[in-house]
Amino acid sequence: MQIVINGRLHQAAAVISLTQAVELLTSAKSGVAAAVNGEIVRRSAWDATRLADGDQVEVLTAVQGG
Repeated sequence: MQIVINGRLHQAAAVISLTQAVELLTSAKSGVAAAVNGEIVRRSAWDATRLADGDQVEVLTAVQGG
């Protein structure tokens, strides 16, 4: 299965959840948002959101600074 996360192609041997996809990029427990195919997914639904072949995932992390 192939999914695109933040513009980069990733191979997965099996179906993965959105939580697992986010964990490929960051270990942050807060300040993270995710969208699948242009639709924002609430964090409470990440575990139940299964990614399909060809899905486009965007992961955004809040950055603080000045």
